[in-house]
Amino acid sequence: MSKYQLVCKKCGKVIGTAKDWFENDQLCTCGSNYATVEYFTDYTKLNELLKAEKVSDFYHYKDFLPIENDSQIFSLNEGAVDIQEWSFLEKEAKEHNIDCRVLVVRNDQNGGTGTFKDIAASLAATMFKENGVTDYCLASTGNTATAYSTYLAKAGIKFHLFAPCDMYPDSINAIKATGQEIIISKGNYGAAKKEAAEFHKANNVMISAGNIDPIRVEAKKTLVFECIRQLGQMPTVYMQAVAGGTSPIAFNKGMEELHKIMPECKMPRMLLIQQDTCDPMVQAWEWAVANGFPEGYQEHYPSITPTTKISILSAGTPGMYPIVAPIVKKSNGSFVRIKEEQVVRYGYETKKETGICFGPASVVCIAGFHQAVK
Repeated sequence: MSKYQLVCKKCGKVIGTAKDWFENDQLCTCGSNYATVEYFTDYTKLNELLKAEKVSDFYHYKDFLPIENDSQIFSLNEGAVDIQEWSFLEKEAKEHNIDCRVLVVRNDQNGGTGTFKDIAASLAATMFKENGVTDYCLASTGNTATAYSTYLAKAGIKFHLFAPCDMYPDSINAIKATGQEIIISKGNYGAAKKEAAEFHKANNVMISAGNIDPIRVEAKKTLVFECIRQLGQMPTVYMQAVAGGTSPIAFNKGMEELHKIMPECKMPRMLLIQQDTCDPMVQAWEWAVANGFPEGYQEHYPSITPTTKISILSAGTPGMYPIVAPIVKKSNGSFVRIKEEQVVRYGYETKKETGICFGPASVVCIAGFHQAVK
C-alpha cells in the first residue's frame, strides 16, 4: 500500500498515486487539474523530525513527500530552507514604532542552481524517475527553467523549456549548458505558456501543472516545518512577492499538516507584494475590500498588460487569485503594492548591508517590507 494518495480538490475523488496522476495527464475524471496529496503516515513522526538540530536537505521530511523509493533521490545539495535574521530591517521597523524580528527565507547558499525552485525541481526529478516519466515540458521566465533543466538532466529526463522573448540571457545560457531544449517565443510569458500547451498536446509530453502542481506544493510546504524546527514557533507575518502564488498555496498546505500535531499554531498574516507595473492581484483585492468581499469575490480579477521590466513577476492574468485570495483573507492578511522604480534603490541598500546582490523579485519583497511598516 502506498503511503499517500492524490485527491481532487474540486470533486473530492481519490485519484491514486503519482503514477496514476501522471498516466491520467494530471487530470481528475471531472476535468480538474487541482489535486492535493494526503498521507497515511503517522503524523506523530513529524514531531521527531522537527526536533533535529541539523538537517542536510528537505528530504529529511521524505515520510511526508510523495515518493516511495528512497534510493532514487536526485539531489544536488539543495539543502533545506535557510532562515536568517536581518537586524538592519528590524531597525527600519523600529523607526515606525514596530518592534519585531525580521526573518529572511533564503535558498541561494546551497547547491543546485541557488533558487527556491531547486527543491521542487529535485522532487520532480525523483518522482519522474520513480514513475517512468521520460519527457517533460513547461513555460518559465527564469528560475524554474534553470532548476528543472539542471535536475532533469541529472535524472536523464528530456526537458523542453518554452521561454518568453524577454528571458534574461544568463538564464538562456544556463539552460543551454545542461543540454536540454529551449524554445524562445516571439511573444511574452503568456505566449510561451500557450506554445508549451500546444507542444504538450501535439507530442503527448507531460506538462507542468503550474502553480497548483502537487510536486511544487509538496516540496515548498517544508518551509512550514523548517520554521518550527529552526525558530521553535511560527512567524506572525509572512511576506512574499507574487506572480502566481505557489509558495502561499504551499505554506497553507504545510500549515494544514502541521495542525495535525500542533493545532495551536496560528497561520501568519500573509502580505503578498506586487509592483505597480504588474499588479492584477492587488487591484482585485482592492476591489474586494471596497465591496465588502461579496460572494464570489475571488473570481473577480482583471487581466492586464504588464509593463514591468521584472520578467519573473509578469503574470498579467492572475489565474491563481481564486485560490490565493481566500488564503490571504483567512490569515487576516492583504496584498501590497510597491513602485517598481523603488526596486533599484532597495537593491543597492540591501547589497550594502548584506554584501549580496539579490534578484529583482526578491527586492520587490524587500520593498514590500518597507511599504508595509510605513
